[in-house]
Order: sequence, then structure tokens, then C-alpha cells
Amino acid sequence: MAWPDRVGGRRKPAGWKVLVGLAGLLLLAGGCTAVSEIGPETAAGPGCGAATATLKTEDVTPLDPRPTPKLPATVDSADGREVTVTSADRILAVNLYGSLAELVFSLGLGDRVIGRDTSTTFPAAAGLPLVTPQGHDLSAEAMLDLNPTVLIADASIGPPKVLDQVRAAGIPVVIVDDEQTLQAVPRHVRAVAAALGVPEAGERLVTRVQSEIDTARASAPKSGTAPRIAFLYVRGTAGVFLIGGRGAGSDAMIEAIGAVDAGSAIGLKKFRPLTSEGLINAAPEVILVMTEGLTSVGGVDGLLKLPGVAQTPAGANRRIVDMDDGILLNFGGRTGQAVAALAEAVYGPCR
Repeated sequence: MAWPDRVGGRRKPAGWKVLVGLAGLLLLAGGCTAVSEIGPETAAGPGCGAATATLKTEDVTPLDPRPTPKLPATVDSADGREVTVTSADRILAVNLYGSLAELVFSLGLGDRVIGRDTSTTFPAAAGLPLVTPQGHDLSAEAMLDLNPTVLIADASIGPPKVLDQVRAAGIPVVIVDDEQTLQAVPRHVRAVAAALGVPEAGERLVTRVQSEIDTARASAPKSGTAPRIAFLYVRGTAGVFLIGGRGAGSDAMIEAIGAVDAGSAIGLKKFRPLTSEGLINAAPEVILVMTEGLTSVGGVDGLLKLPGVAQTPAGANRRIVDMDDGILLNFGGRTGQAVAALAEAVYGPCR
């Protein structure tokens, strides 16, 4: 996923999680009707109003039985290096989205993780020390103080010189590709599992995650007109207002539930500045935002004051769906659950 990594030449401030800075049920404001039983027209109905997409459980579910790493393991890192990992006793898994740590915990190795990035906020990891004290920038001192035996990261996080410092200290650094799409999830699972010496557990997790994704996608309504959904990345405190398009990551989630990504439909790519004309032209029936972003602009009422929002079908009907920053564009071990939660929020019954 192409996350808006820098704005105005500056790296994202603390609190930006993953877009980009990237679940079985959810509380729509509604009940338990199966998604497949509800037509898309329900999502755009004037009576539905705002909804919050939530997972059935807040925490990550590890594999059972949990695996035991078989090391050493030599793997091809995404940066072109060949890396040998000799111990998975003290793991750091960090990136902009929080997905790598989520994968390690999902594999059943969470008890070996010794630190976290800003975007890793699920309960099992929330108490770990931060190694990104300045927003999403890694601190070599914070990491080395934890004495890790392996660092797993991707290109979304840095700076590169910090990763070089960790390598210079003799710690294996494995880089995973940072493509944030549904199709990339199994590849990321296998890469992390291989680096930690648990490839068989990786296959078990791939099977579980892919099954959840397939089930969630199959639940999308098969009849009616697919609703147009626009993803807005907003941070009122930082003055950042963007709309997602093709390749933003949000498009993959929107299309996974059988909806139309409104930004992509008007030719936008990745993230573009939000304009009144552009949003009105996109004509979304539902606007999707991250929960912290919605809070940062003063909730639904504040969002409706942004350029063009009130003039869209979504704005007129207050059809705003929000989802936790660390889940919506995470593309980690709970991706299928996130798709299911989003589908329920969009298509679930009004009340």
C-alpha cells in the first residue's frame, strides 16, 4: 500500500497509524443479520447514519499448538541480502502498519516479542516498550537496549541508517516486502515464518487467514447496485486531508466487500489532497475513515464541515463508517476479520 508517509516534506507526526499510516463481527449500530442477506441499497439508505466497524475480539488469536523455531535459518531478505537467523528468543517486528508484529503473534511467538512500533496496539502487545519514540521513526538506542536476536522490518519504516546500526551490532535484519494488498498477505506470512524458523506454522496461518478472507469476500451481496465508498485519510490536528484511490490499500478493502472505490472510479491513484470538487465528483454513498482521524476532526459533525463532504450522498445521509487505525489497512493476520467487519458495517441492518 502506498501510505502518505510524508506531508509537506515532513515525516508523519506521532499518532499516525496504519494506512496505510495500511474480524468476524462489528458493531454497526445494528444487529446480526448475515451480510449476504442484505442488499447494497441498505448501505446508502438515509436512515442508516454512522457506523463503527469493530472486530469480534480485540486481540490476536495465536496458532494452537504454538510452534517451536528450528534454527538457524537462512532467508532471502527483500533488500537483496541473504540473512541467517540463529535465534528467535528476542524478536522485534516493526513497520508502519503494525502488521509484522501481528503476524508474529498470530504465529504463536508473541511471548518472544520484546518491543513494538507505534502502530502495534492490540492488547497482547500494547504493554511492550516502544522502539519508535518519535512517531514512526525507529530508534537504534531503543532497539539495541532491548538486546534483540532478530529484527524483522519492511521499507515502510526507518530511517535506513538505523537499520544499518542494528546490522553493525551483529543483529540479523530481515526485510519483508511492503506491498499492502490482500494478495500479499500469504507472502508476508511465509516470509516472517521462514525467518523465525517456523515455516510449517506459516502454512497453517496462511490457510487460516486465506480462509477468513475468502469467507468474508463471499459474504458480499450478490444483487443490487454496489455502493460507492470513498476512503478519506484525515488528521485534523496536522491539517492533513487526503482521499484514497487505486493502490492506496483502502481500495483493496473496499473492493473486497463488493463495493466500488469512489476514488479509483474517478481516476485517482494512491493518495491525493482532498478537494471539494473532487469529492463531489466521486459521489460516495459511504465515506470510510479511521477512528482516530474521525476523532481528530470532531466526529461526524466535524467531518461534514470538510470541503465537499456535506454535498455528497454520504454526507447528506451521514453515512460515515469508521474503523480502528491499527486494523483497517493493517493487512496482517486479522485481514479476513477486518474485511468481514467492514462488510457488516456497510451492509448491516439500520436501526
